[in-house]
Amino acid sequence: MVKVCFARPAGDDVIADADAGDNLLRVAQVAGLPLEGTCEGQMACSTCHVIVGKEWFAKLPDASEEEEDMLDLAAGVQPTSRLSCQIVLGEELDGLTVSIPAESHDMRVS
Repeated sequence: MVKVCFARPAGDDVIADADAGDNLLRVAQVAGLPLEGTCEGQMACSTCHVIVGKEWFAKLPDASEEEEDMLDLAAGVQPTSRLSCQIVLGEELDGLTVSIPAESHDMRVS
C-alpha cells in the first residue's frame, strides 16, 4: 500500500491509499480531487497537472519530451510540475506529497 498526500488550494490535505502500480491521476480522481484527465492519460492535455513536493521530485523518472510539451500548456506550472497520469506509484513513493494547483477545475463536475 502506498500513501499519497494531496494538498488542496484551500489548505486542507487529502490522504489517499493506493496500490503499487496505480497511476496518480486515477488515485486523485477516486479521492474526489479536481483533476480532470480529459485525455485519459494519453498526454494530449494538461488537465491532470500537479506540483510534486521538492523532496519527492528527484525520486520520479524524468519527464518525457511529450510530457514537457503538455506542461508548457498548463496554468501555474512550477519547476516540480508533472502530469499525474504519468506518475506510476511504487513503494519508493510511499508518502508522496503533491499539490493541486489553484487553477485546477474538473469540468466533469459542476
